[in-house]
Amino acid sequence: MSKPSISREEIRRLAQLSPFELKGRFIELAQAYQADEPGQKGKSNTHMLNAGRGNPNWIATGPREAFLALGHFSLSESRRVWTADNLGGMPEQQGIAERYDKFTRSHPELPGIELLTASIDLAVERFGFDRDAWIHELADSTVGDNYPVPDRMLTHAEQVVRGYLREELMDAEPPADQLDLFATEGGTAAMCYIFDSLMKNGILHKGDKIALMVPVFTPYIEIAELDTFDFEVVKVEASNFAETGVRGWRYPTEEVAKLEDPAVKLVCLVNPSNPPSLALSQRVADQIKQIVATRNPNLIVVTDDVYGTFVNGFRTLAAELPRNSLLVYSYSKHYGCTGHRLGVIGLHHDNVLDAMLAELPAEEKARLNKRYGTLTLEPEKIRFIDRLVADSRQVALNHTAGLSLPQQVQMTLFSLFALLPEGKAYKAKVQEIVHQRLALLLEGSEMKIAEDPQRAGYYIELDLLAEAERTAGPEFAEYLQKTYEPTEPLFRLAEQTGVVLLNGGGFDGPEWSVRVSLANLDDLDYLKIGHHLRQIFLDYRSEWEQSKA
Repeated sequence: MSKPSISREEIRRLAQLSPFELKGRFIELAQAYQADEPGQKGKSNTHMLNAGRGNPNWIATGPREAFLALGHFSLSESRRVWTADNLGGMPEQQGIAERYDKFTRSHPELPGIELLTASIDLAVERFGFDRDAWIHELADSTVGDNYPVPDRMLTHAEQVVRGYLREELMDAEPPADQLDLFATEGGTAAMCYIFDSLMKNGILHKGDKIALMVPVFTPYIEIAELDTFDFEVVKVEASNFAETGVRGWRYPTEEVAKLEDPAVKLVCLVNPSNPPSLALSQRVADQIKQIVATRNPNLIVVTDDVYGTFVNGFRTLAAELPRNSLLVYSYSKHYGCTGHRLGVIGLHHDNVLDAMLAELPAEEKARLNKRYGTLTLEPEKIRFIDRLVADSRQVALNHTAGLSLPQQVQMTLFSLFALLPEGKAYKAKVQEIVHQRLALLLEGSEMKIAEDPQRAGYYIELDLLAEAERTAGPEFAEYLQKTYEPTEPLFRLAEQTGVVLLNGGGFDGPEWSVRVSLANLDDLDYLKIGHHLRQIFLDYRSEWEQSKA
């Protein structure tokens, strides 16, 4: 491969962009390569390989089919109440369970009906639901004929999703305290709501010191830098090496010890990490627990656990530190439903945030009483998680807050699916998919990564500079640093092979690292990407050797 046509100065300038914005430039170069591959006339037979996206190329079909079957039943209930051309009524609760059973007997051929029934029955057995009330919530919510009530989350849906999170993110061993949930428009909305409410409630202030466990999902970095927050950021870096030239992507004890500073009011982490895709070790979890127990008792932990289902036996930090943690979870990746925008915020009933609200100065309490005073005659008693709901709709529209009801139903069916044998088989399959793709990528690239049983494998972060040192020694790595910009390999890949990856430096990882999504391309595409990465190294090494001649 030759050097990219874009200048070093331009590469340096573009590297200031977020990796998700810089990706647009890579895509332009890859599309140009796709249209005019050298040696071919017109449009080539090649295709762009965009491994910069985290959107999976699989979906969970069973729970979606169950939702559609539920839709048929729900409309039959509506028409039962009021039938006039295209008009229907609101489903009635009394006797609905018996009518559902009759519907299933009359429509045994309806796709998804068996899984729907299994899901409904599982919830009755596991959570002790009244069958009429439970099925009515599903049917009425599926037709979406009401505002969300309660506005934070539907009653039965919250219990089901709580059970799902306890099973999948807490290794079926949750804390004794109740986890309260707020259904949100994906994990991204959850992030925005959390930072917004922490500021509005005087728990965080502009310029406060917070910590990020890096590398981390770029928006956590960018939100902290906004003039609204302008936080002082302490980086807890996953800087250890498993061996020379092979990063372990684990947090050394001295890095985690930065959280001992009581001036650090909040720490954010993605667990398993993004991009390294490793679950937090028990050693680090225990160290953070000890810090909270001794040095920094009011430390707020925001733990984003979207990839937790890709590690068996995963345990969220919210289970280890229930009083201090805000849990963020999204269904997007596991179920292939990024377009649904399904997420939750979890906060245990006994939590440090409510304690902080109770200890605010009188002046601050008076300000907040005025803010929330239209919601209740005792605004001081509004818990932080309910303030999140109100703040998400500028308080004045609190009565219309909440995730849409059909979306809450789909979230509920996803959750119940995971608790059934079919869902456990699905989980094993998607885990197998990403690990197979990782193996093919490594086969093609001949790169080495650390062996780690807690690897989710949804992404992989590859440190190209460390790989250069591993394969040819420190002199080669020094040559690359001196001669090229860290993102130059990505421009070369896009322009000359049609491969799009993201720069790891944009995630506060090593500048010469790249993120490869293992979720969104066909298996053999990763073998091709690996070959292209391998060729880049051969070209760089050839250039280095020629420079010494």
